[in-house]
Amino acid sequence: MQLYHHPFCAHSRLIRLALGEMGIEPELIEEHVWERRAEFLMLDPAGITPVLVENDGFVVPGGDLIAEYLDETRGDHLADRRLLPVDLYARVEVRRLTSWFNHKFFAEVSEPLVREKVYKRRMPREFGGGPPEMSIIRAARANIRYHLQYIGWLLKSRNWLAGERMSYADLAAAAHISVVDYLGDVPWDEDEGAKIWYARIKSRPAFRPLLALTVAGMPPAPCYADLDF
Repeated sequence: MQLYHHPFCAHSRLIRLALGEMGIEPELIEEHVWERRAEFLMLDPAGITPVLVENDGFVVPGGDLIAEYLDETRGDHLADRRLLPVDLYARVEVRRLTSWFNHKFFAEVSEPLVREKVYKRRMPREFGGGPPEMSIIRAARANIRYHLQYIGWLLKSRNWLAGERMSYADLAAAAHISVVDYLGDVPWDEDEGAKIWYARIKSRPAFRPLLALTVAGMPPAPCYADLDF
């Protein structure tokens, strides 16, 4: 199995976490989507990461679709560790919150911060590279506060974000928060419940490859790999 990804693509991180929870180690192929490589566009004309290529060559593009595909093909074998529960109403809640982080949090926090602080530093100017726009960064830093408050509010009545068991909702939230945490832009003193939840999920074995991540010229924030932050 191959996974085309980028280290700062939160959707790619979600799939890496899911595969880790399933005990699957794919071959990781780093993709710079702004280069629009013809070979990559043949796999997914949308030209976005992640893209999963199965052992038999079957291509599954996009984080949302890959997550559903993994549940449909491997979920039954996970029993009570299944990331998308069997119960209909529980599945709706997991999907709702997974969508919240994959779309709303992404648009308001993780995508603008990664674009301005990471991608633009590495992209040629003709592809949109250049200095970061500080007004965008300030807006994203402000937005993350109410997302942390929402996580804390959910956890006042639940063991995990969508219920009593860990699910795709937790992995999606953690994946998006992790890229922001690498950049040092998570105000962990804003909500103790959210901080405790994140410490719990990033202590899982599936999270270790992400915590070991370093990028040349851009070291992680001091608390990034600290389980007792």
